[in-house]
Amino acid sequence: MKKLVMRLLILKHYNKNVFMPTKMIKYLVVFILLNISCNKSNNTSVACFKGKLVLKGICMNYVIQITEGDVDKSLYDSSWQNPLTNTTYQNVFGLASICTFPSTIKEGDEFYFTIRKNPIPQTCAQCKAYSPTPNKMIYIEICNK
Repeated sequence: MKKLVMRLLILKHYNKNVFMPTKMIKYLVVFILLNISCNKSNNTSVACFKGKLVLKGICMNYVIQITEGDVDKSLYDSSWQNPLTNTTYQNVFGLASICTFPSTIKEGDEFYFTIRKNPIPQTCAQCKAYSPTPNKMIYIEICNK
């Protein structure tokens, strides 16, 4: 009888050790799946709009035209005339996020962007030379499309 009890205790202990890693693997799989689903939902909620750098003024005084997307009309000027050239642009805004805008985007280039709800403070060095821009400025971030 003693031998039988000892065998049962050993078997019970052995089974706990075998099933413990299995439980940990299950929890790990659930954690990974939840993490992936959370990341997916965050990425799909960001709206990307298409824009064009229509005027690359001195000292990051850039003018961007909205070419695709339903951007809130109160954020940009529906029409703006450059006082230096008398050229009129439609659906434009001045670039407010001068520190994070890529230098690889050239005048005339189209790109996708999001509008930042919580702008990053612009603490990079900027010269103060004047180049005309629309009155409305937007903080944007480039989308990877």
